[in-house]
Amino acid sequence: MKFFIDTANLDQIKEAQDLGVLDGVTTNPSLMAKEGITGAENILKHYVDICEAVSGDVSAEVISVDFEGMVKEGEQLAALHPQIVVKIPMIKDGIKALKYFSDRNIKTNCTLIFSAGQALLAAKAGATYVSPFIGRLDDVSTDGLALISEIREIYDNYAFETEILAASIRHTMHIIDCAKIGADVMTGPLNAMMGLLNHPLTDIGLKKFLEDYKKGN
Repeated sequence: MKFFIDTANLDQIKEAQDLGVLDGVTTNPSLMAKEGITGAENILKHYVDICEAVSGDVSAEVISVDFEGMVKEGEQLAALHPQIVVKIPMIKDGIKALKYFSDRNIKTNCTLIFSAGQALLAAKAGATYVSPFIGRLDDVSTDGLALISEIREIYDNYAFETEILAASIRHTMHIIDCAKIGADVMTGPLNAMMGLLNHPLTDIGLKKFLEDYKKGN
């Protein structure tokens, strides 16, 4: 399973990169604004800064909701850096844009996936990644993990190469559950990744080892 971090915060991105397990980054205009990054030029520059901080794919989202606008923005984003993946919304013109970029070997991430049917369409159009938002489904009393399972079954049935990128990860158990049911990628906050490190028995064991070492020296 690949680990992506979902943020525009360079310090958090670098911390995850230094940990040695980071495979990529997902971000969007909302996350950019959260870091105080506004204005088209600043946003584009920040995408490049993120690419230079990591070695994997970096999803950069279009703002347009019409085909021509998505193509124009997507081509501009893709030209920024070889690691850029163009993030496209799951709408009718978005499917057209996915096909356009796929035919030109430009990587894409179809975002705001909430059903297996949407994931099927995105794969048919050649999306590199699909992003089912499991946390947001959980928020409305729908089983987000069940959606991952459905998409996994469909993609395996037809050998689609599109990767399932579990998005809207809220906590550490989301990561574990997604890994168990076969998500190719998870994208989430740094604290969810770091939570995988923690177990009280590890802390107790380490404390005991250190105490025993000190007694013998």
